[in-house]
Amino acid sequence: MVPEGDAACLNTDVDARRIARTSATVYSILLAVSAIHMLNDSMQTVVTALFPVLRDSLSLTLSQIGWISFTLNMTSSVMQPVVGLYSDRRPTPGMLPIGMGMSLLGIAGLAFAPNYWLLLLATVLIGIGSAVFHPEGSRVVYFAAGDRRSFAQSVYQMGGNAGSMLAPLMTIAIFIPLGQRGAAWGMLLAGAAIAIGLYIVPWYRKQLAAHGAPVKRRSRAAEGAAAEAPRGDGLSRGMVAFALALLVLIVFARSWYAAGINNFYPFYLEDKFGVSKQTAQLALFLYLGAGVAGTFFGGIWGDRYGRKNMIIFSLLGSAPFALMLPHLALEAIFPVVTVLGFIMMSGFSVCVVYAQELMPRNVGMASGLIVGLAFGMGALGAVVLGEWMSAIGENPIPVIDAISWLPLTGLLAFLLPKDRRR
Repeated sequence: MVPEGDAACLNTDVDARRIARTSATVYSILLAVSAIHMLNDSMQTVVTALFPVLRDSLSLTLSQIGWISFTLNMTSSVMQPVVGLYSDRRPTPGMLPIGMGMSLLGIAGLAFAPNYWLLLLATVLIGIGSAVFHPEGSRVVYFAAGDRRSFAQSVYQMGGNAGSMLAPLMTIAIFIPLGQRGAAWGMLLAGAAIAIGLYIVPWYRKQLAAHGAPVKRRSRAAEGAAAEAPRGDGLSRGMVAFALALLVLIVFARSWYAAGINNFYPFYLEDKFGVSKQTAQLALFLYLGAGVAGTFFGGIWGDRYGRKNMIIFSLLGSAPFALMLPHLALEAIFPVVTVLGFIMMSGFSVCVVYAQELMPRNVGMASGLIVGLAFGMGALGAVVLGEWMSAIGENPIPVIDAISWLPLTGLLAFLLPKDRRR
């Protein structure tokens, strides 16, 4: 027999090892799922990177470009909460490679679409593939994060932002020389994403088994009791709903600003300053590249200084730069747009973690709401802005001036409940 004191020590050691396992960050899996995120968003980026070429080759208007952007974001984003709700109940590791397979079909269609309508259909396939991947990818990150959730989410989102950052480079290096057919190179991205997804699936399946099967449907009485129980960080159901609504509104406004910059700012620079397509894409590259760095450091600072503080800083800190951007000389735009991208995106991954901690039992749905629904609703901005520019003679200058006020919505973040620090 083991003496009682020794048994207690053994139990303590077992508990300590169990806590260490659950709190340790699994970097190999985190980097792998981040790589898929980069490849997935690179495939989405192929669509937007083609805009300058498609505007000429298929004679697209800025309004039609806005609708293509809207279609991509609506299918890839608004479906995410639905997929997330389903995956919370029935997590399916195989959805990682399946989603990338859908994107592969979309990329193939994009390269050879002869008209606007088939271009939209190919865009839908790419969007669906992204919507299938994201909730499951966020759950993999949640399992691999350990006790560094903001950091892990920032690494994951940094992969996606790095993929988006490639748009200007692809436009300069591939699509201007090769045209629409150059999109076929994106099929290599899809193939790599499928291979990495197959690598993650066995580990993900073990994590699901270790964390238990999804909870079965409870009785109405049990559901009523759960509705009154405190949610994330001891908040009531009503306070969680209020905080989520504010968070979605904040991300929604930031997405409208991003829609204007990502889709139309190069046209703005071409029309206002008469610069070349390559120079205009360089400014966008600096904005997106700085956003990748901001996403990474924002996650680290979110763990250290608090999620709410980082959300406030990312919007109110970027507001002065957004407001001055339309009034700068060309030479001053490049450093200012770099600082703007860094600060604005520093709160991106933190918003996701904040939502997950509000809804710890519905990680997939929380991720879908922030990364999916809010950004999908923000895609309305691409349509509204595109229609506005078409109505005033394809002129992007007044529109870019107007959206510079949107980061001031960060004032709403002061109303968010205080979050838990590490």
